[in-house]
Amino acid sequence: MSENGQAAAPASASVRQFTLRAVLTGMCLGALLTPCNIYSGLKIGWSFNMSITAALLSFAFWKILEKTAGTPSFGLLENNINQTTASSAASIISAGLVAPIPALTMLTGQQLSLPVLTVWVFAVSIVGIVVAVGLRRQFLVVEKLAFPAGVATAETIREIYGRGGEAMARVRVLLGAATVAALLKLVGDFVVALPKLGLDVVFAARGALASAKVSGVSLKNLGFVLDPSLLMIGFGAIIGLRAGVSLLLGAILAWGMLGPVALEAGWAQPGEASPEAFWFGPMVEWLLWPGVTLMVTASLTSFALSGKKAFASLPGVGRVVGETDDESDPRGRVPALWFRIGLVVAGAIAVIAQTAIFGIAVHTAVIAVLLTFVLAVVAGRVSGETGITPIGAMGKITQLSFGVISPGNVTSNLMAANVTGGAAGQCADLLHDFKTGLMVGAWPRLQASAQCFGVLTGAVVGSAAYLVLVPDPAAMLITTEWPAPAVATWKAVAEVFRDGWSALPAASRPAMLIAFVAGLAFAVAEKRGPARLKALVPSAPAVGLAFVIPAWNSISMFIGAALAALLGLYFRRWTSRFLLAMAAGLIAGESLAGVTGALADFIGG
Repeated sequence: MSENGQAAAPASASVRQFTLRAVLTGMCLGALLTPCNIYSGLKIGWSFNMSITAALLSFAFWKILEKTAGTPSFGLLENNINQTTASSAASIISAGLVAPIPALTMLTGQQLSLPVLTVWVFAVSIVGIVVAVGLRRQFLVVEKLAFPAGVATAETIREIYGRGGEAMARVRVLLGAATVAALLKLVGDFVVALPKLGLDVVFAARGALASAKVSGVSLKNLGFVLDPSLLMIGFGAIIGLRAGVSLLLGAILAWGMLGPVALEAGWAQPGEASPEAFWFGPMVEWLLWPGVTLMVTASLTSFALSGKKAFASLPGVGRVVGETDDESDPRGRVPALWFRIGLVVAGAIAVIAQTAIFGIAVHTAVIAVLLTFVLAVVAGRVSGETGITPIGAMGKITQLSFGVISPGNVTSNLMAANVTGGAAGQCADLLHDFKTGLMVGAWPRLQASAQCFGVLTGAVVGSAAYLVLVPDPAAMLITTEWPAPAVATWKAVAEVFRDGWSALPAASRPAMLIAFVAGLAFAVAEKRGPARLKALVPSAPAVGLAFVIPAWNSISMFIGAALAALLGLYFRRWTSRFLLAMAAGLIAGESLAGVTGALADFIGG
């Protein structure tokens, strides 16, 4: 095994890796965890890396069978194939299920059937796998980029096989948290509606405020309530205090300050005349424009300031598979011929899917595939160095590109960009799996095969979950129940290219200009400012996100981040052992309960 992110010697051919049970376990866990990411992606536009969760659950499952039924032990490298398959399935949301696909339905009315949607999502994802195979050697073997999520997964797998009792303790925490979150969600959905506690009530109870009003509007109208949901608490615990504080600041700025100003000036319209009603729909139509501008500007500026590093790998793309003598794992590598054939086949599938399903011009479809390779290099490098895959920035770059190539064509703007941004994001995510495999001595060709099974599972299950959760995107999305910030962002950019700047709401352009300047300033300060200043700069993407989700979501994530920080301060050992498992359990539990509820409604309807 390796230490500190370094490569391990490749495993012997006699060591079990790509076994039937490893792949099936990964596919089953992927089928279970993929709806969680679809659910959370439509809620807040973020997803969760499922590698560690899959590794823990599979270890516990096979350990129990080993002790009770005498089955052979589930080996470390088998578990690596399992987590590769499961995480590949769960990362399927990169292929557009929570962004351009619902945005297309909202703008054009085109709703894809389950078989067609499955084919489309698989076509986008398979391009990402092939490109990830091609970039693996350059990024992992030659440049030795960090890919922190992959390192964390490898270290977790080593630890649970070194200390099995520790793994079982983490699994118990994960399952316990999942049970609590699921029960709370099911009680709220099917037994009694759990109320959101207005912050004006909290303040009044403390004697600090007799009547909480902002410009004559109640705090409940603006969304400043405490939500009983535990999913956002779990997310907050994972994203950290800086992002949590940034979300809270963004909520105060958007819903507590700009929102009331827009209402008073008539730029945004109030909702139902009741102090209990939340006016999310009417207000977000105005607030999303400065919010989207802030997120896009900050992401692209940060991206540009990293340009030299981001594009440093372009000259080396030709050494894609590892045909040179310094390849650290000659056994099990993907043969160059396989890669080239896969490249042609995957590219052809993506081009055919674009033209057949959406009527996109052949030259535009080919450009989308070719542009994928360039942006995959950029996304992979950024993800390898920071651990963050810039899917949002990739999407905006591609939408801007296709807005020029096919001006006024909403379908091309969204779906050709879906191929480029989705495949590039999928590629970057899968490189983390390859990093894990490199550290534990796995054979990359076996991991690549596992990824194919994973995205097939994710395409089927993810497409089905999406259609069950939001059968009517136009009526259901960008609402308090499903804020869908990524959908709002893709839809807004496509509308600008279709309708021009005149379609923007009143006074939104000055707000966008201010957000543009703020996004530049945030990004420059974070990238080029002194070290002391960097720690104090809010996360611009998080601040912008708070403009397009209900304020209570931002408040809950801040609470989760603050609680995690306090636990880390006073209970450091417990936090290092169990916080991630507990947070993952809260996310998975509520997500699965939400999907179950939606499925029950779907069957009952």
